[in-house]
Amino acid sequence: MNPRLADFSDGAAARAPNLEGLLKLVRLIPVITIEQVDHAVPLARALVAGGLRLLEITLRTAAGADAARKIIVEVPDAIVGIGTVLSPDDLQHAVDMGAQFALSPGATPELLEAAAASTMPFIPGVATASELMQGLAFGFNIFKFFPAVPSGGIPALKALSGPFPNVKFCPTGGITAENASDWLALKNVAVVGGSWLTPADALRAGNWDAITERARHAVKTTSRPN
Repeated sequence: MNPRLADFSDGAAARAPNLEGLLKLVRLIPVITIEQVDHAVPLARALVAGGLRLLEITLRTAAGADAARKIIVEVPDAIVGIGTVLSPDDLQHAVDMGAQFALSPGATPELLEAAAASTMPFIPGVATASELMQGLAFGFNIFKFFPAVPSGGIPALKALSGPFPNVKFCPTGGITAENASDWLALKNVAVVGGSWLTPADALRAGNWDAITERARHAVKTTSRPN
């Protein structure tokens, strides 16, 4: 191993079991973009009531970080991950706010280095074999495949399973209620992420019951076979 990368082995050893344990809890991770902070808590409660505990709160909006903090404090049954982590500063921000995992749509060497030195469960984003190899070199073996459909879809992940048999993915980007089960049927897919679980019109209307029902239906239709 590269001596520089060897310094990250302790972080990887602590991080991997935590992440694997989290991903065994669910098969779906809602990818949530919150425009209004006051939507955060009722939305999280609605999703948890529907059986979805792992939540990716993206940092795409000005309200994202404050929304995540409120959910972490007020919805203890939710397991909050921070998405759209683009830099080491974003990652540290996720740690400081008390998030339980973090995800990125891609990964720079600087971000991979910071994440590899941390015990925060982290899922770096990849779209190509070369990006995947770079992540593997830093000790990661679970990746966000993003944007999943534009990056080749299910055939791409099937192809990657050959040279990378021990890698697992969380595909996100173009996943829908109609195709989620097709992605989950792949042996190298641990969970899928998607925004279809929290449609913008339901958030604007505060229709939390509809979101709970959508979550329940999604859990039922994607449950692991006995």
